[in-house]
Amino acid sequence: MSKSAVKKIQAIRGMNDLLPSDSPRWQFFEAKVRQLMLRYGFNEIRTPIVEQTALFARSIGEVTDIVEKEMYTFDDRNSESLTLRPEGTASCVRAAMEHGLLYNQTQRLWYQGPMFRYERPQKGRYRQFHQIGVETFGFDGPDIDAEVILLSARLWQELGLMEHVTLELNSLGSSEARAAYRDTLVAYFEQHLDILDEDSKRRLTSNPLRILDSKNPAMAEMLDAAPQLMDHLDDESREHFEQLTKMLEAAGIRYVINPRLVRGLDYYCRTVFEWTTTALGSQGTVCAGGRYDGLVEQLGGKPTPAVGFAMGIERLILLLDTLELIPEGALGGCDVYLLPMDDSATTAAITLAEQLRGELPELRLQLHCGGGSFKSRIKKADKSSASIAILLGEDEINQQSATVKFLRDDREQQSVSQAALGHTLRELLTSDA
Repeated sequence: MSKSAVKKIQAIRGMNDLLPSDSPRWQFFEAKVRQLMLRYGFNEIRTPIVEQTALFARSIGEVTDIVEKEMYTFDDRNSESLTLRPEGTASCVRAAMEHGLLYNQTQRLWYQGPMFRYERPQKGRYRQFHQIGVETFGFDGPDIDAEVILLSARLWQELGLMEHVTLELNSLGSSEARAAYRDTLVAYFEQHLDILDEDSKRRLTSNPLRILDSKNPAMAEMLDAAPQLMDHLDDESREHFEQLTKMLEAAGIRYVINPRLVRGLDYYCRTVFEWTTTALGSQGTVCAGGRYDGLVEQLGGKPTPAVGFAMGIERLILLLDTLELIPEGALGGCDVYLLPMDDSATTAAITLAEQLRGELPELRLQLHCGGGSFKSRIKKADKSSASIAILLGEDEINQQSATVKFLRDDREQQSVSQAALGHTLRELLTSDA
């Protein structure tokens, strides 16, 4: 077979490469998150991307779209059914239980990493996508609900997103109150079977609360008139919700109550929330969370209150790009381009580059490699993002100096001793900033 006949191998549809031009955006966002988690006292946990299929079947629910249609599941060589994780909460709970992190103690955990779902790829929704999540265990009061919401709000404030997102809140009440509400809701939907679409009819017996999530415009009026869960709350859940809203109001966080904001699985209870935006079209939710006090017990542990959230990194990067909120200085590149004027200066240039990197740990310095004429070297310096080029030739080496050339400003180049070069660069780059 000729080389031209060999079929090129491409990435799997919906699983995207992150190119060098994209990475700085992610690094900027991830650095903000990491700093924030440290400030709020959360500890990072890292779990495998492959788990036993039973973990997700039991936690997410076997009759959900995720388990029925979207999971990447396969049998390994021991005929054990394994699944690429479609979300992070179940893995976090499994790890916390397995390693005794929930025994007579509270936990504030966070994670980040890839998740996998077989969906139709579209802008902001992929088959391999990345999430950042927060999970807390052992706190049953509304104060921790407020804390995780305030943490997410702080992130939006520091990214410049606060005026572009809306906090939506609801309460699911206790499992007993929700079961009674479910009966009321099913009775209501049965009176409007002619309006329900096929997906909603299927959910009527398996997961009727999820019908409230429907975005079908033909059902909107009927759904708006449906009985509201908030009217069927038990007294404890109502008090929990009222305390939460008072805490958010005291912190200056605006919110709207969305009675159609629900979760379909029984282990969810009380607080549910989402941060939404209108800046991305139909992909409006950028963060979703709430209480799941029943999940640890459902997976074989002791009853443990829990609350958390997850956010999709791709969607948030898209939002930041759309609103042009990523600072220019965070988009990678280098500050200084160190250029040996000919090959005879290469060894001295390498030595000087290492000296500067040791002296200025934060300096982004790119060393010219690959030879070429002096003209071509200068062109490469100009094409870099550097504001300063350091030229090193025979005269500079003999005099233990370097020539500082300004690439973006109309300023005279200057000769600086190599001993003072680090100090000079620090002053120049600080003043430019």
